[in-house]
Amino acid sequence: MPKRSRKEISDPNLSAANVLKQMFKKAEVEGKDPLAVALGQRGGLKGGRARAAKLTAAQRRASASHAAKARWSK
Repeated sequence: MPKRSRKEISDPNLSAANVLKQMFKKAEVEGKDPLAVALGQRGGLKGGRARAAKLTAAQRRASASHAAKARWSK
């Protein structure tokens, strides 16, 4: 009986762990600290919420209407 390929991973948690391992290996090869890379990504994820918290209600409304016009003008 032929052996199965071990490249296919059915568990999504193992798949995610493998993606993270590859990301950290790539960061190490480029000479970057993997913790700093992860911290930078985390900062990028919270940027929009922080910006929205600083805006007034009127500014948020104007920004939302501008974005809606841009989406629907296509």
